[in-house]
Amino acid sequence: MDKPDPSHKELTPGELSARTGTAVSALHFYEKEGLISSRRTAGNQRRYRRDMLRRVSFIRVSQQLGIPLRDIRAALETLPRDKAPTRADWKRLSARWRDELDERIGQLQRLRDNLTGCIGCGCLSLRSCTLYNPADQLGGDGPGPRRLLPQARPQPVD
Repeated sequence: MDKPDPSHKELTPGELSARTGTAVSALHFYEKEGLISSRRTAGNQRRYRRDMLRRVSFIRVSQQLGIPLRDIRAALETLPRDKAPTRADWKRLSARWRDELDERIGQLQRLRDNLTGCIGCGCLSLRSCTLYNPADQLGGDGPGPRRLLPQARPQPVD
């Protein structure tokens, strides 16, 4: 009995692009950045393992949520590079991101709830800002929109 051709599980850049809704140029960028990988055929054409579908989808969703590429890269670096990640690998990655995602959800909720009122930026241009943030008191807490920024995390003690 003949061995199955291992290439049947691989995708061309066009197939990966079509399946994930990601431009081929973006796939090349992700590869250059070390987020995904491919192998080269004898004719020097890229071929992607099928598990790259999940990686690319993870990258796209993460980017849509505003997660910086450096954080996406750090998360993907926790997954095995030489084989398809298991369900346990993805579960571990998910657990590590839970706190950050909860923080982002809280930030989005604060944005939704406070955008029309005082956001603590110090502009004092809206009538209500003089009520909610008299004399820019929130400026003492640091720069930026104090009511919308994530809560300060306690710094570890050395």
